[in-house]
Amino acid sequence: MKELSQFATAGLHARGLRAGAALQLAAALLWLPQAALLAWAVQQMANGRPVRHLATAATGVLVLGVLRAWCEGQGVLRAQRAARATLSRLRAQVLQALAQASPLDKARPPSGQAASAVAEQAEAVVPWLARYQSAMWRVRIVPLALVAAVASQSWIAALILMLAAPLIPLFMAIVGWRARAASEEQLVEMGGMNAFLLDRLRGLSTLRALGAVDASALRLRSHAESLRRRTMRVLRIAFLSSAVLELFSALGVAMVAVYVGFHLLGMLPFGAWGHTLTLGQALFVLLLAPAFFEPLRDLSAVWHDRAAGEAALKTLNMLCRQATPLVGSFKALPEDGHGAHAGPVSVEAFDLCVQAPGSVSRLAPLNLRIEAGEHVALWSPSGSGKSLLLAQLAGLLPVQQGRVEIDGRPLNAENAPALRARMAWMGQQPHVFAGSVQRNVALGRAQVSAADVQAAGEQAALGAVLQARVGMSLGEGGSGLSGGEVVRLALARLAVNRQAGLLLVDEPTAHLDPDTAAQVAEALLRIAGDRTLIVATHDAQLARRMGRIIDLPLQGDAGPTGALPVQQERTA
Repeated sequence: MKELSQFATAGLHARGLRAGAALQLAAALLWLPQAALLAWAVQQMANGRPVRHLATAATGVLVLGVLRAWCEGQGVLRAQRAARATLSRLRAQVLQALAQASPLDKARPPSGQAASAVAEQAEAVVPWLARYQSAMWRVRIVPLALVAAVASQSWIAALILMLAAPLIPLFMAIVGWRARAASEEQLVEMGGMNAFLLDRLRGLSTLRALGAVDASALRLRSHAESLRRRTMRVLRIAFLSSAVLELFSALGVAMVAVYVGFHLLGMLPFGAWGHTLTLGQALFVLLLAPAFFEPLRDLSAVWHDRAAGEAALKTLNMLCRQATPLVGSFKALPEDGHGAHAGPVSVEAFDLCVQAPGSVSRLAPLNLRIEAGEHVALWSPSGSGKSLLLAQLAGLLPVQQGRVEIDGRPLNAENAPALRARMAWMGQQPHVFAGSVQRNVALGRAQVSAADVQAAGEQAALGAVLQARVGMSLGEGGSGLSGGEVVRLALARLAVNRQAGLLLVDEPTAHLDPDTAAQVAEALLRIAGDRTLIVATHDAQLARRMGRIIDLPLQGDAGPTGALPVQQERTA
């Protein structure tokens, strides 16, 4: 929990949260002078004083009531605003951490899980900070202040309150342990039912073919009935927890009232510091007794916020811990599109060890130089580490040994954002987002116009897809598109990025038929033009279309001697 507390430190100690909690605490403590004025007024009336002489007390009660309401309202408002600001900071930290994580990191959480955690689960932080923390302050201070005021009038009434108060958290903890076990059982049952339902939905056609739909429906009904029983068990225990609180609160107030009543009747003359309580003193004690249990009620009402808030913080903290960060910080191009210098760039690697955390490369340490404007194919067996090499050249994976220079500048944390702005990347499995073709090609860049997308589509031979789906939304993951169309869409993303002087392309023709692969290769060369192009491939036809082929040596292979190049090269 150390990392969790450090992650939440900015929110827990925010000035606004402290101010909000202090105002709510002041509102609770203002009941003390209010109760004293009310008790004094009743005593004065019992002594025969005219009602008109009680205007001062009435004014004091009114002023204190208005002040109390203002403190309570301002306290809640400030706490909510501070909690929202804290949540915004936490979300910004998580989003920055996600942006800093390498897209090739195997430990990177799925986008759906990250979006759910940041957008939905993170909301549980607000009530935990705004309500639970304030309630804890009131529980620590208000009962002590009230029991001290009661003890000043009657030590036995204070003793009753002090004996009743510890029983509430004790029995609530006992009930809470059972509620936790019941909740865990409910979550397990819910997860099992969801998994069963998802599995059956995926295999619905098979179930229909086998005539097993009715049997699956009966099993689903059984799961739902079991979940209903477990849910009702959790609710019963939750109601029992509230009943325990109300029971001991009512018993505590009732015992104080019984003592005060019999004391005023003279049947219990002890417990008032050697004298009999007056009507005003007795009323003061009775007014404070219910308020003594009020902070415990507030804490009980927000008790579940603690578990939810800490779980949300734990989830956000896990999203912030990424095993494989990007080289340098993430920085997008400015909206005007002039954040990078156009033109081809050169690439050099010196004693580069191709590896990544959690991945093993078969490639030997590399020394290579690619001139600006060259079209180069990286050639080695499938699975040897070509994709890792491209990722290191792009700054998507850290270089653990050796160094990389882009256009004569080292690819380090300081230069990486500017250098990445001059690159364009195309992975083996381009992702298609739910949206139009234009949005999929532009990728949110405001400077990319519809005309730019149209021109890029023509360069990538994507014209048929553009014409067939004008105004239509593509399915998430490219549903409805062929493999060749998905690759052409990715090529259009390269074409529309005019500022990129270095194109890094990973296996663009994998899993394509020969005709489609030839069309993709032609489009790729057309888009590359005079820009530097590095293609990782084991497609011989595509490799021959490049200006140079670099045979990447495997570990243990004997390569030619000399500083440059260690790898074998041949001209296509």
